[in-house]
Amino acid sequence: MKTGPKNLRLTAVLLTAALLFAGNALVPTGGALGQTMNFGADTGKPVEIFAENGIEWQQEKLIFLARGNAKAVKGDVTVKADELRAYYREHASGGSDIWRLDAIGKVKISTPGQTAFGEKGIYDVDNAILVLSGGRQVRLKTATDEITANHQLEFWEKKQMAVARGNAQVVREDKNLRADVLAAYFRTDKNGKSKVHRVEAFDNVKIVTKEDTVLADRGVYNVESGIATLTGSVRIDRAGTKLAGCSARVNLNTGISKLQSCGPGAGGKGRVQGLIQPRNVKKK
Repeated sequence: MKTGPKNLRLTAVLLTAALLFAGNALVPTGGALGQTMNFGADTGKPVEIFAENGIEWQQEKLIFLARGNAKAVKGDVTVKADELRAYYREHASGGSDIWRLDAIGKVKISTPGQTAFGEKGIYDVDNAILVLSGGRQVRLKTATDEITANHQLEFWEKKQMAVARGNAQVVREDKNLRADVLAAYFRTDKNGKSKVHRVEAFDNVKIVTKEDTVLADRGVYNVESGIATLTGSVRIDRAGTKLAGCSARVNLNTGISKLQSCGPGAGGKGRVQGLIQPRNVKKK
């Protein structure tokens, strides 16, 4: 069964149950966002589906296909792609619900506060997990931040967590945090807005600011305090000065870094701390 772009009432009813994805995901730093990316929640708002080449209903396979500049809109959340696929299941007691949504080709997912890009998006409705992948990079942009990854971005709505894999990178102003894997955790502030409060970095961690380059095996960044705690083969390079140790605390707001050597339990000769103060040099 195939319908044109104007005959979408039945499709919209079936898609209302679940059609998008995770809450405020992968905001690398503390910018507030007033809108959540969440088609899965039961907000009572209808879903509108648009497609230049019409919508196909494959009843035997329990799939709806929207092709040709396909677009799904629910409230302030919009998904655009070359093709949208909605997989649904029927219940013995009657009725049906959508358990998976695929967006394929030139995927763009946007709210008033953020926009995500990729070549393929798969939303697991039951577990409220979106995986965005494909192309040279997948990325998410906000008014203040941008996160990119070579492999994929994952949005875990129930855990309020986002994960970027494969040369993952977060950029805000003059600060750059990268690693093989980045995980961002969210919580709701007193105004009801979701904000990142913690970012974890795993393997080949690198922080670059105007003054420092810091390398480590693992890092944890507290967004509110601006402090990054780094462990495992830590190296700090500032204006040609190179320091090495087993752990460090780097304040990205003040530019102050504290480095610790390996303790006796790690084969070192005791605890040693170094304090590096930023220098203000005026160029003529």
